[in-house]
Amino acid sequence: MQKELREHIEKIVTLTDEEYGFIMSNFIVKHYKKREFLFREGEDVPYIYFVISGLLMLVYTDDTAKQHIVSFAMEDWWESDNLAYFTQTKATMSLQCLEDTSVLCLPLESYRLLCAELRKMEYFFLQKANAGHIAAQRRILSFLTSNAGERYEQLLKRYPSLYQRVPKTLLASWLGVSRETLSRLWRTS
Repeated sequence: MQKELREHIEKIVTLTDEEYGFIMSNFIVKHYKKREFLFREGEDVPYIYFVISGLLMLVYTDDTAKQHIVSFAMEDWWESDNLAYFTQTKATMSLQCLEDTSVLCLPLESYRLLCAELRKMEYFFLQKANAGHIAAQRRILSFLTSNAGERYEQLLKRYPSLYQRVPKTLLASWLGVSRETLSRLWRTS
């Protein structure tokens, strides 16, 4: 597990063995089973998670009990309810495993310590946050400007492995289409 995180960080900044040892000392390794929740709406969100293996789904449930899939996270991705994590408030969403999953967990105090002690990590986290904001804006714009077929094509182009790993009902929900529409799009592509 140590190798995956180091490779991930070193795509942005280089690290000495001593720096990486300090970084790893701030993470906690956890393993979850398929369908298990890392946290649920209304609970504390003690960590931001780096996915070593497996697949996660971040879900928001509205006042009518309808679930809205906010995101999926697979290997080499970070996930959490960032609002709850960074403000230390209760979760507004739930994070669930779609597969058996292993993650590296970073408590907020450790996140802050890494940023304060290693400018490289502050820069790394800034780059990851920027990439996350860009992805979120693309998704919002996709819903505002693209039809279902275009959103489907964007999914296949940006995240081809999700189509193989995520149940089609959930993928359809994430795309904002019915399961039948997703099947029709798949047949015509």
